[in-house]
Amino acid sequence: MKQLLQNLRTGETTVEEVPRPAARPGTVLVKTCASLVSAGTERMVVEFAEKSLVGKARARPDLVRQVLDKARREGVKATIEAAFGRLDQPMPLGYSSSGVVTMLGEGVEGLQVGQPVACAGGGYAVHAEYAVVPTNLLVPMPEQVDFESGAFTTLGAIALHGYRLAHTQIGERLAVIGLGLLGLLSLGIVEAAGCQALGIDLDEGRVNLARQMGFEAVHRRQAEEAALAFSRGRGCDAVLICADTSSADPIELAGILARDRARVVAVGAVGLSLPRKIYYEKELTLVNSRSYGPGRYDPSYEEGGQDYPIGYVRWTEGRNLEAFVELLASGQLDVQPLITHRFPIAEAHKAYELITGKSRESFLGVLLTYGEPSDEQPAIDMAGKPMPRADQLKAVQPLKTDAIGLGVLGAGNFAKAVLFPVLQKTPSLMLVGVVSASGLNAGYAARKYGFSYAATDETQILDDPKVNTVAVLTRHYMHARQVITALHAGKHVFCEKPLAIKPGELEEITAVLQGLSSLPDDEAGSQGKRSPLLMVGFNRRFSPHGKALKEFLLSRQEPLVAHYIVNAGYLPPEHWLHDPEQGGGRIIGEGCHFIDFLTFLVGEPPISVVARSLPDAGRYRADNVVMTFTFPDGSLGTISYLANGDRAFPKERLEVFAGGRVAVLHDYRWLEMIYAGKRRVVRSLLKQDKGHKGEWQAFSDAIQEGGAPPIPYRDLIGVTSATFAVLEAMRTRERVDIQLG
Repeated sequence: MKQLLQNLRTGETTVEEVPRPAARPGTVLVKTCASLVSAGTERMVVEFAEKSLVGKARARPDLVRQVLDKARREGVKATIEAAFGRLDQPMPLGYSSSGVVTMLGEGVEGLQVGQPVACAGGGYAVHAEYAVVPTNLLVPMPEQVDFESGAFTTLGAIALHGYRLAHTQIGERLAVIGLGLLGLLSLGIVEAAGCQALGIDLDEGRVNLARQMGFEAVHRRQAEEAALAFSRGRGCDAVLICADTSSADPIELAGILARDRARVVAVGAVGLSLPRKIYYEKELTLVNSRSYGPGRYDPSYEEGGQDYPIGYVRWTEGRNLEAFVELLASGQLDVQPLITHRFPIAEAHKAYELITGKSRESFLGVLLTYGEPSDEQPAIDMAGKPMPRADQLKAVQPLKTDAIGLGVLGAGNFAKAVLFPVLQKTPSLMLVGVVSASGLNAGYAARKYGFSYAATDETQILDDPKVNTVAVLTRHYMHARQVITALHAGKHVFCEKPLAIKPGELEEITAVLQGLSSLPDDEAGSQGKRSPLLMVGFNRRFSPHGKALKEFLLSRQEPLVAHYIVNAGYLPPEHWLHDPEQGGGRIIGEGCHFIDFLTFLVGEPPISVVARSLPDAGRYRADNVVMTFTFPDGSLGTISYLANGDRAFPKERLEVFAGGRVAVLHDYRWLEMIYAGKRRVVRSLLKQDKGHKGEWQAFSDAIQEGGAPPIPYRDLIGVTSATFAVLEAMRTRERVDIQLG
């Protein structure tokens, strides 16, 4: 399918062929019929992308500080690679569209295939032939609403929410400053609500258009006099600022036009330097409107589908979308006069030349239109051409046993920033295919890193005879199922941590591994040669510093004591990693790394744990935890996993004491080892190496040479069990024994 993308590094806006996305649970696949280009938000994105690196730095000093902090922690080389990698990733544009439902995800109710809908949300209602949209971000459209009008729904909901924040009543008089799309829609909403509106703008053309649409409107220079007459000398009951400017003039003008104790609502992106005298003397209330309404930026609402009870929140963003569609259907609002340009999706770059001023042409409502999408396959090759489906690939000759044909499930930020560059540089790997639910990430990964094809259906990978090794890089809740499915298909499996987020999942994986190990060689594996291997991405044990530390401790004759401090950094409570059903929480999702590294140093998984956590205080989610593990040989390991620090401080520090030896590992940048009065230091100046390259080399060697799994299954199962035990120890505040399977 065709999708409009923005390259933040080069500033180039292009239409690319990407795999068609698949509906996920709680979402709907929509075939787009029309989408509205935002002259405000999208123009700012494009203009930022077109700036030089220096210009980008000046525009976003906050990001510069993050880059400098990362360079101090992880090294200059790694930071430069990561920064340019992020800038290279294509950014989807668009957030307001309409179309037809073509597929319902699991759990979706109240919608039907073939039903017209209006869609909202950045990253969802994108400029593409197909889009996957969560149910709370779309509303059905009655037959009276055409697709072009429906494409205005998101912007209409923004205007509607701004009006609601004014808390007006029938008969009140409002001024609307700024007569772009948002302002003109606001005029219509104000009058549809039984109030009277006065529009104000610097552009005579916009003023004239408002008058042609039946609204009262004046130029900025006449605003004060006109508003006095309009309000019968009392001042406006409320002022909606819909302008898009860094100037504070609209804020000052609003204060002048408003009556005593009126409300001023900033709906557009305007300068907010407040003239105290005006606002103080009239005791004005200034409200900054947040997009479409309650629910916006709340993942539990927008992604999780959890609606707010209507008795407590009457007008959510979803109900605002619905109300705007009803205004269109009733004829109280007509957006057709606002449309000045239409471009087919294949010529979408022309729309951005228009809104950024390159074409030097006036505009207002700019729509992208979509013909009937081609009936393409869900997978595409590196040239953007359709690939055969999985069931058509079965006649292809499979790989030899020692060849590594890799298929990847998942192409998120971690995969793109960390693992894909490693895979690309591993000579023994043949990168066959990559799957991502969004399609966009898969298409980008295939082109940039050299996979033969991209797809959105995981069976394309699992059924492909050229794939004998599967990398599971999806969100945590999918890991166990995909690992089990791939192992049953006879594929070697690399699973990025965690292996499982629930004890029952781990039990299933353990049973599968035990079943595979009990098979005779002539029955094991789809290649008819050997049982598939399972590997988990516990990379730190494969790092140069980690291996050096292990070697330093090998000759110890006593138990060790280790103190591991992890400055994990703050994650907001709504982050998906905190969700027990999606991420499993931070101890399961990331804490397993540090438990594994201690397991590696000791040589065995821990047998018990005591854990305590700080109170969450409404800010944290059980992610300030001190865990103390006991190991079979009597070794003790304490991990302080902390979210309450500062990211400018290094993330990891490990101190180990054992039999007259002392070692300090500082963020995998330097390792200090002291024994018998001698001190040895190993440094990595330019780049932090946490072992991602080493783990893949070890995994590929094991596949090709027929060796044992690089990490003993006892460790994989024991470490994962230990994360579950930590949660139980936190809950009971007692020591918990760890089940090792």
